[in-house]
Amino acid sequence: MTTAPLNTAVDAKTAATVPEAPKLPWDDVRPEHFQMLRLVPLPADRNTGPRPLRFIQLGRAERHNAHYSLLRLEIELPGQRTRPEQNSLDVWVDHEKHTVHTIPEVLQTEPGNRGIGRFLLAQAAIWAQPKWSAYSIEGADLPNKEALVEGHRLRRDHVLTTHGLEISYEDAQHLKGSYKPVKVGGLLATWNPERIQPVEILDVASMLELADHNLAEKEVQLRKHEESVSQYRRDDHSLRFTIACLIAFSVFQAGLLIWMATHR
Repeated sequence: MTTAPLNTAVDAKTAATVPEAPKLPWDDVRPEHFQMLRLVPLPADRNTGPRPLRFIQLGRAERHNAHYSLLRLEIELPGQRTRPEQNSLDVWVDHEKHTVHTIPEVLQTEPGNRGIGRFLLAQAAIWAQPKWSAYSIEGADLPNKEALVEGHRLRRDHVLTTHGLEISYEDAQHLKGSYKPVKVGGLLATWNPERIQPVEILDVASMLELADHNLAEKEVQLRKHEESVSQYRRDDHSLRFTIACLIAFSVFQAGLLIWMATHR
């Protein structure tokens, strides 16, 4: 009966002794530079379903002051709304502690299993390494929610290890996992270009020109097919009329022969 008040008192005491984390600036920063990304069509996945060709937009913004640097990345899907925690990644650099961390710690992407997570983490490493390669990324525990499904855990671990993080588990069931601290310079800024590809403006223009050219050719072919179908229909009507005339003439001739035979 006294457990709840006791816990409340302990929590209040702990909250009083633990200092609040400093408030980070730039809450209202929105992406300012944009780039188109091409999601390469892939075979349907048993867990995530169809994976057709799609084009998405990467937005980014940077801010710097004496204490922090920020890279904000957001993925936008044309004609589709996502939850606030999806398709966004903030990379924070603390110049006083010489550390780098990301928000959120667990990256959620939509559509899943298309290479978006690896691409965002690679962009973060490419941005941070030239200036802050000696800064550290602190180790952290991995949430065990994804570890409950073996396929999800393996996919998550593959993404982290391909970026240079070392993962270890405390149990044989692979539920209590964590990754060790690493220098920013030790990260691997790679993603799978067979899944996701940046598309430049000139490439987009060339693709639109090619699509327009192919569409014009298809319209010409369709017009020719329609003319052929119309010609076949006219020929069909002529044949039907000829056949009807022949049938009528045959019936008349047969009737005439019958009449002549019966009136002799």
